[in-house]
Amino acid sequence: MNIRTTDHRTPSPTRPGAGQLSAPYADAVLGHAGRDWLRLNVPGHAAAPGSDLAGFFGPRITALDFPPLLDGIDLGPDTPLERALVLAAEAWGARRTWFLTNGASQGNQIASMLAPALGRTLVVQRSVHSSVIDGLVLSGMDAVFVQPSVDPEQGIAHGVTAEDVAAALARTPDAAAVYIVSPSYFGAVADVRAVADTAHAAGVPLIVDEAWGSHFGFHPALPANALSLGADLVTSSTHKLAGSLTQSAMLHLAEGPFADLLEPLVDRAFRLVQSTSASALLTASLDLARRSLVTGADATGSSVEAAERVRGAVRALGRFTVVSDGFHAFPDIVRADPLRIAIDTRAGGITGHEARRRLFRDHQIMVEVATDAAVVAVIGARSVPDTDRFVEGLHTLPSPLTTDPAGAADRMLRLPEPGAAKLTAREAFLSPAVVVAAREAVGRISADTLAAYPPGIPNVLPGEVITAGAVRFLQRTAAAPNGHVRGALDPGVTRLRVVA
Repeated sequence: MNIRTTDHRTPSPTRPGAGQLSAPYADAVLGHAGRDWLRLNVPGHAAAPGSDLAGFFGPRITALDFPPLLDGIDLGPDTPLERALVLAAEAWGARRTWFLTNGASQGNQIASMLAPALGRTLVVQRSVHSSVIDGLVLSGMDAVFVQPSVDPEQGIAHGVTAEDVAAALARTPDAAAVYIVSPSYFGAVADVRAVADTAHAAGVPLIVDEAWGSHFGFHPALPANALSLGADLVTSSTHKLAGSLTQSAMLHLAEGPFADLLEPLVDRAFRLVQSTSASALLTASLDLARRSLVTGADATGSSVEAAERVRGAVRALGRFTVVSDGFHAFPDIVRADPLRIAIDTRAGGITGHEARRRLFRDHQIMVEVATDAAVVAVIGARSVPDTDRFVEGLHTLPSPLTTDPAGAADRMLRLPEPGAAKLTAREAFLSPAVVVAAREAVGRISADTLAAYPPGIPNVLPGEVITAGAVRFLQRTAAAPNGHVRGALDPGVTRLRVVA
């Protein structure tokens, strides 16, 4: 759906080249698996047909589980792996693509680690994924944070505007790059073109965590991908909605003004953090997902239609509301991802956490994210799930909050304001630290990253002052059904690690 009048439509996909119809790496792994090997190398299961692994997963899985550095797969001239990487770069419109087997988190860490070669300070959207903050710990970079827009009713963060990025750059003369997230966990798409123009005018590249937008650009109903809008380096969590196996992802470098500078830096950082035992299964799944996206536009269109049926049914039935219907109120949002279905459950008398728990327990329905106010369901590109089952399960949920609407408003979890930054993330992480009771941590400097998860957006960063509001938010999140705080020392967040 278009939110603003600015033209952000995706051009109709062109007919894929003949090479895009193949999956060279996946085909090579499959061909090797079909040969009669005596495997006296790692992995130690040796593809033995009688192993527990073969009995559990099936013998084909273990047969396909090859180590790296094999002739005819990733060693030799013009290898299947090299061809698969070239096809992926072509499909996403990149100068070069790297396959990642430790998720988009690995891509974010790579991007953060190379930034010191560009400047001293990273201009970062405050609501980035915790892996970006982990990258700041690894790199030792200073950071200037750009605050995202926040929906106070939903208690969720969206994106940043080009104007806010420009203001941050104006007060950061030693900026290395701009780092933003688009789309958000709720499907809000930022004006990447405007942010890219702003970054480039200041002489720095734009890095985009497009983890949730790996499918963008592969159907006219989908937003354009960040590379086509001027981003210089893009992390793509291909397993999320593009169909590869969990933990597989890609990192894309644009053919832009910073390409010559960034390419060797990315390549070196990639080798630094990539496993020397990268999974052939994960890598093959990336090759197959690319082929499916490029050749499966009609199937992706069916996925978009399925998501729209859910939103249409929710609107027609009237009990719940669709979160993206309110995106027009936020100047940083230019589009919504049509494959993300964010439902305001509180409007229907039940918290998002409780709705998620009951859908899972009573209806065997899994949704991606729950907050106090909403649940987010996602439909993968080329997937057409039983949408009637979801709509029915959603509307059979009880309404425990309707008996006490005032109390329900009081129970609403609102995002806490971040505390003041006193140290860099790396300084705080490596400083001598002590563990204290949560109430005693208020006013002290955090040594850890603490993030309500999912979605994994940090609420407290290393180097930030811990506020009473942050402690209440994290403890209440931890106490909610399925609530979890990444980085916490205990499930209830009763103790925190602070700089001594």
